[in-house]
Amino acid sequence: MSTRIAFLKGHGTENDFVILPDPDNALELTPAAVAALCDRRAGIGGDGVLHAVRSARHPEAREMAAEAEWFMDYRNGDGSIAEMCGNGVRVFARYLQHAGHVAEGDLAIATRAGVRTVHIAKNGDITVGMGRARLPEGDVTVRVGERSWPARNVNMGNPHAVAFVDDLAHAGTLYAAPPVSPAEAYPDGVNVEFVIDRGPRHVAMRVHERGAGETRSCGTGTCAVAVAAARRDGVDPAVTGTPVTYTVDVLGGRLVITERPDGEIEMTGPAVIVAEGEIDGAWLENAIG
Repeated sequence: MSTRIAFLKGHGTENDFVILPDPDNALELTPAAVAALCDRRAGIGGDGVLHAVRSARHPEAREMAAEAEWFMDYRNGDGSIAEMCGNGVRVFARYLQHAGHVAEGDLAIATRAGVRTVHIAKNGDITVGMGRARLPEGDVTVRVGERSWPARNVNMGNPHAVAFVDDLAHAGTLYAAPPVSPAEAYPDGVNVEFVIDRGPRHVAMRVHERGAGETRSCGTGTCAVAVAAARRDGVDPAVTGTPVTYTVDVLGGRLVITERPDGEIEMTGPAVIVAEGEIDGAWLENAIG
């Protein structure tokens, strides 16, 4: 591991990330290294790591290199690998712009959930094409203490259980993952969203992210919530032929989610780079020792 390792810190609606520029995929990014970097007391701190690699240089992304030059190798804060992170894609795009790799306008980013289309607007907002939601069949239940709620199973490239509640405080502390049953519905774990209504096509949520705990925001989670809310409200753009838009408030801000008649979902919101510097390679080696 090199003596000094470049990094940046960024966030999207306060879902924060350590960004590691590594065009040639030279870093040995172990789960222990990711966890050390994301430690909020002993490390830099973050909900996850955005490992920025050229698609052609990463074995999981080479087949996408013709469509997307850059691969977002995303890791959860505990070091586990995740398929997708919506806020992470926006922050990743902002990093690419900050580093001079891309300009305002359209670009494509490779992820484990496939290639995502991104638009960087002049006003600073970033819109991400999040793909289509899948709605697996079967009843799902979320429990916190003595309370339980039916939940909607929504897959946005990663799994979500969306529960509509009367009060966001009913989600509890969210220090630990809320039990979800049946367990076989989510063999690789699940992100759990608790949702209340704030007005017509306007909801608010809290989320426990798989591998990270409660986070200030979750991009794929807001998309899952918007789809679940639309279906609960009897709205399906594929049937009506008209796009539907929901505003989703998260602890860290607000995102706007639009589902189009073709099923494509777009997420719009801010992304900010707040710092950049160097990691002491000796510290990292010692931390993961």
